[in-house]
Amino acid sequence: MYETPTHGPAMPLADRRLLVSYDRYTAAQKTVDTLSDAGFPVQELAIVGTDLRTEEKVTGRLTNGRAALTGAVSGGVFGLVVGLFLGLFTTTSTSFVALVLWSILWGAVAGAAFGFTSHMFQGGVRDFTSRNSIVAGRYDVLVTAGVWERAQTILQGGLAPADTVVVERPPSAGPVPPATSDVPTTDGTTAEHEIPAQRRAEDADAETGTKHR
Repeated sequence: MYETPTHGPAMPLADRRLLVSYDRYTAAQKTVDTLSDAGFPVQELAIVGTDLRTEEKVTGRLTNGRAALTGAVSGGVFGLVVGLFLGLFTTTSTSFVALVLWSILWGAVAGAAFGFTSHMFQGGVRDFTSRNSIVAGRYDVLVTAGVWERAQTILQGGLAPADTVVVERPPSAGPVPPATSDVPTTDGTTAEHEIPAQRRAEDADAETGTKHR
């Protein structure tokens, strides 16, 4: 996939890998927020929506009266803008307020009349109001390949210093500690060393033989 700038040759986009996919945009947004809170460089992320479709949500029934009311609101807002603009050329505050009020009134009346007649001439073809939006079937969170493993570690909760080494715990020596003997060292102190089982047995036999003599 290539992105063509305004000037110069086409430049390849960054190599991105799929980090996680969701069926809702809010979930993808929450993932990016989580990475941002952990200090991850969010400029390496992208949210891509696929399987785009148009969704029209029906908001209510449209009648002649409601069409007139909607037109009156729109016309009143337009009249307010026009009245404020024309009021800049007045000399007194009374004239300014009167001009704005009259503009709002006439705008509302004209808007109501236009909305009523427009809906009436449609002959009931579209008797409802709606709101259109473009939604995606899936939202993919993409990340640059060089920092993909770091992003995975953060999402999985496996944060640890880089110099941490996991060492397996040695097996237990049992409830009875091994016999030791003091061996002199070169500096005059003594060090404890384990006495092999065979040597302990020999010493026991020698001691028994001495007693029998």
